[in-house]
Amino acid sequence: MFFYLSQFLSFLAMPLTIVLILILSGTIFLKRKWGKKLLWAGVGLLFFFTNPFLSNLALLAWEPDFKSFEEIENHEIGIVLTGVTNLSKTAYDRTFFNKGADRITHALQLYRMGKIKKILITGGTGLNPVNPQSEAELLKRFLIMTGMPESDILIEDQSKNTAQNAQFTKAFLEKNGISTDQEFVLITSAFHMTRAKGCFDKVGLKTVTFPVDYYSHEVKYDIPALIFPDADSISYWHKLVKEWIGITVYSLVGYM
Repeated sequence: MFFYLSQFLSFLAMPLTIVLILILSGTIFLKRKWGKKLLWAGVGLLFFFTNPFLSNLALLAWEPDFKSFEEIENHEIGIVLTGVTNLSKTAYDRTFFNKGADRITHALQLYRMGKIKKILITGGTGLNPVNPQSEAELLKRFLIMTGMPESDILIEDQSKNTAQNAQFTKAFLEKNGISTDQEFVLITSAFHMTRAKGCFDKVGLKTVTFPVDYYSHEVKYDIPALIFPDADSISYWHKLVKEWIGITVYSLVGYM
């Protein structure tokens, strides 16, 4: 129930929803003074949320700095959070990736460098999946295809959100006789790392973070970045707002 509620709250608060509500309300009540104000507020927010320069500044302020591979000390297990595959397209001979494939490819790089000895993938099927396969299964298949031995791949495929990623990972480790007192490498998208780290801290798993999958980039002071509206920008704001809501709700209910 909580999973569906959090998704609904995120929808209500996402920038595009707010912009549409303001513009539609302003249009309906255009003959009234406050209706015009709503309309202009909606138009103004639309320009704000579609400005690539501003969205990038917000991302830069939020995302933690990346870490070099060399500065990560050797660990037994790297934990990878899912949310990077296209579960709306079903195939049994390949894995369709969305933005965020860095989570698994950089984990694989850590493994190849000897920084981690095993990869634990945590993540199930999410909300109303079309694909009956879990993300953990799909990513395991990808790793095996790259030549990684199956014995070095661990999967927890029942979790549906970040809180369950942490809770079910700890239960999986305990069930399989793997020490939970060791330090793990936590691998997830940079924008998501604060919430993920908080959830794993809450369940008592010690982790060192390895943020990946950056949406931000170096600041550009050219005309397109400063002036031209960009549809991707409103998507970035949506991700940030959704993450901030998630952190707030998780903190209130005690998940982090």
